[in-house]
Amino acid sequence: MEEFNRYAEYYNAFYKDKDYVGEAKVIQQLLMQYGEGVKSIIDFGCGTGRHDIELERLGYDCTGIDQSEKMIAVARENSQLNNIKVSFSVNDIRQYYSDKKYDAVISMFHVMSYQNTNADVLSALESARRMLDMGGLFIFDAWYGSGCLTDLPEVRIKKAETERSEITRIAIPTMYNQNNTVEVLYEIIAVDKSTGQAECFKESHKMRYFFKPEMEYYLRQRNFELIDCLDCNTNEQPELTSWTCYFIARAR
Repeated sequence: MEEFNRYAEYYNAFYKDKDYVGEAKVIQQLLMQYGEGVKSIIDFGCGTGRHDIELERLGYDCTGIDQSEKMIAVARENSQLNNIKVSFSVNDIRQYYSDKKYDAVISMFHVMSYQNTNADVLSALESARRMLDMGGLFIFDAWYGSGCLTDLPEVRIKKAETERSEITRIAIPTMYNQNNTVEVLYEIIAVDKSTGQAECFKESHKMRYFFKPEMEYYLRQRNFELIDCLDCNTNEQPELTSWTCYFIARAR
């Protein structure tokens, strides 16, 4: 997998201030509001596993899959450090199959936006549907079209550090309006604190933004009913400036 290859090494550093505890509570709120008796969850695109660790603390039985071997390695390390047992494995959400059923599928931090083509979207939704009995929930977030086109992506610089390195990330976006995608070129510069030696590498992350009627159509093609769409920042109905949204769907 090209995305999150070298970048996985510095992922925790860049997102150390991300409120995983608060986000897990939002997921819990959505599960309680739209579902009933949800206990088992599979996380599609679990990354470093921090949502799953927090959800386990809230009493859920979590499983996490991700296509990146390095992300899964970090997730397993995170679970050991936190003394939280979560089952993590390397799998492609577009092709995943298991005989086990879950009460809910979640997919956070815009994993669905990495599904750039219609075929990718439908394959990921089909995999999610296989994990659920009728009435099961699929909750995911994604880039939202109106916000992306109202507040256009721009170059952003972020700094972070680990015990060994000082890191700078430069994110350079390119819009492709013909297919509703934004290619974000990440340039990472890591400077070793002890030697001053610097290394630089680049990774390209192509993200797709969606509109509510579009996603509703895709969900229906895979036997889901879209039951709500909420701005990720306000948990209210999306507005023109909404950049990311939660989609809540129920298996039919």
